[in-house]
Amino acid sequence: MYFDKAGIENTEKTLELAFERCKALGIGEVVVASTKGGTAFKALEIFKGIQVVVVTYHCGFKEPFKSIMPAEAKSELIRRGAAVVSATHALSGVERAVAKKHSGIYPALLIADTLRLFGQGVKVAVEVSIMAADAGLLSGADIIAVGGTGRGADAAVVLKPANQSDMFDIRVREVICKPREF
Repeated sequence: MYFDKAGIENTEKTLELAFERCKALGIGEVVVASTKGGTAFKALEIFKGIQVVVVTYHCGFKEPFKSIMPAEAKSELIRRGAAVVSATHALSGVERAVAKKHSGIYPALLIADTLRLFGQGVKVAVEVSIMAADAGLLSGADIIAVGGTGRGADAAVVLKPANQSDMFDIRVREVICKPREF
């Protein structure tokens, strides 16, 4: 499915479409990007009986030594059965810091920009799957990965995950939904 435009207004439909595909394929794991917890809580409501892995920004992303996801939200997500990962972006990490200071072109940033050709949400979905794999929270079987443009969710894919060290083994098997305009 294609949404007319990117954005938070697509969140519920994205999660519903992802859940339908999850059931149809017998997938047992979903990875969801969530900054402050809103998308994650909606995912927990929809993905009953499915392992939900929530990936959020690393501590210090916006402000040194500060988490963006409130501690109460993280605790409640865990209490409700989600695994929560706070990690450095797999497709920028230290390269973003080097690029800010020295400019230039760096491989991870090129990969991220290439994935953005399909939209920010698709890039995020691939990226959070790597972060969840690196945290040891995935089995290696196909997953549903959900990302968004800014806030909320507007893209979902079926993919075979891989760790960052084997990133080129990732296989995007299906695009469930994404924005047409982004």
